[in-house]
Amino acid sequence: MAQDSDPDQPNNNERQPLLNHQATDSGEGGDSRGLVSFHDGDGENPRQWSYSKKMINVFVIALMSILSPLASSMFTPGIDQIAESLSTTAETVIACTTGFVIMLGIGPLFLAPLSETFGRRVVYLVCFTMFTLLQIPSALSPNIATLIAMRTLSGFFGSVGIANGGGTISDMFEPKSRAGIFGWYLLGPLLGPTLGPLFGGLIVQRLGWRWIFWVLTIVCAANTAAGFFFLRETFTPVLLAWRKQKLEKDEGTPGKYRYEGEDTRPLRAKITHSLSRPPKILLQPIVLIMSTYQALIFGTTYSIYTNMQPIYQGEYGFNTEQVGLLYLGPGLGFLFAVWFLVPRIDTVYNRLAERNGGKAKPEYRLPLANIGSFLIPVSLFWFAWTVEYHTHWMASISATFFYGVGQVMILNTTQNYYIDSFEKYAASAIAAGALFRSLFGGVVPLFAPLMFEKLGYGWGVSVFAFVSVAIAPAPIVFYYYGGRIRERFAVEL
Repeated sequence: MAQDSDPDQPNNNERQPLLNHQATDSGEGGDSRGLVSFHDGDGENPRQWSYSKKMINVFVIALMSILSPLASSMFTPGIDQIAESLSTTAETVIACTTGFVIMLGIGPLFLAPLSETFGRRVVYLVCFTMFTLLQIPSALSPNIATLIAMRTLSGFFGSVGIANGGGTISDMFEPKSRAGIFGWYLLGPLLGPTLGPLFGGLIVQRLGWRWIFWVLTIVCAANTAAGFFFLRETFTPVLLAWRKQKLEKDEGTPGKYRYEGEDTRPLRAKITHSLSRPPKILLQPIVLIMSTYQALIFGTTYSIYTNMQPIYQGEYGFNTEQVGLLYLGPGLGFLFAVWFLVPRIDTVYNRLAERNGGKAKPEYRLPLANIGSFLIPVSLFWFAWTVEYHTHWMASISATFFYGVGQVMILNTTQNYYIDSFEKYAASAIAAGALFRSLFGGVVPLFAPLMFEKLGYGWGVSVFAFVSVAIAPAPIVFYYYGGRIRERFAVEL
């Protein structure tokens, strides 16, 4: 037993207007039970693990977070081949992406709060095992209805890496050093849809579309096995509950101890309460607007990705493999941003905190979002009109590099904002933000081909660019006025 409080928990009253904790700790009101907590140098405290132990956990969940988005777009180079094989239309095959991507947004609404009830590790392992197994009936699908159903289910379970990754990183890293690590993890949801068509193009061209799912089965099984061997629990309340149980068992004194934040309600009440968190968080105005910003980005991204083949095969005469290689454009933008720009999010955050007398605010994550606010509309207009006027393919692909940089900066700053604001419930906060993102990413591409057909690629892609111009001021507005908004719209969790 330890009486010390966790030295790594941030003492930051600036977060409280956004997040008001309800008193569920049974130790309040003069409880005489011993308090179980982490102490200085406690090796069981995830924030005091060795760097290598933390990074093993990050590596496993980063693989999970890249494989499910990769599966979302990996079959796009084979859309025509799938349509022919299953006697359907290409538009119907795109619904496989729609169901999958929508479930990437709905899944976290359940999986994130469940990880805050039962712990991170068990949710990761159960869900990714199911995700792996569902690739098998996808590969064997006899018709398009089966394929859509299997893809939709696998999207739900595959969302676990996206649902809980931010929460796991928040469990292990202090705010002052979190953004750089989170940037590498967030490469998964970004690089997955980008690398999927690259690998998918190679597989479809050489082996056929069904092998996309057999390859996914093999790779996901290896990732799941790594999770069983190397993934460790990081959620503090679960770890303290285990410590409490062990102390009481060793001493033969049930009910002698308590731990900070202990929830003594029945399991059903705890689950119901935890599932209500993401919707409550989503209704907070800042989260709602910044989630809409992410939704715009993902809707735009998937609309462009699902139309890369008709653009570059129809307009430039590329084959399937060559189209797949074009996705390296935004991919290189992601890597550039994560390597050179994302670490500066922590730098800016820490310097602004120093200027504020050592007191940090969640809004200190937002200044570098303005890089993305500028690059996204510029790169979209650039891409739209270079494709419209049939300029050299390098001109339009160069635009996707800067679009990739802009994506990374918006998503990283926004999600770090969520984590800082809702630290204990970071997974639920990110899940709330992921809902709009995945709904738009899944639904908008269904209508994009018709829009491009009627407006052309110039004005069609420019529609997304104009909307991104309209929402571009959001980060700078929230930087200056976010504190007042948080105070007015506090969230009871």
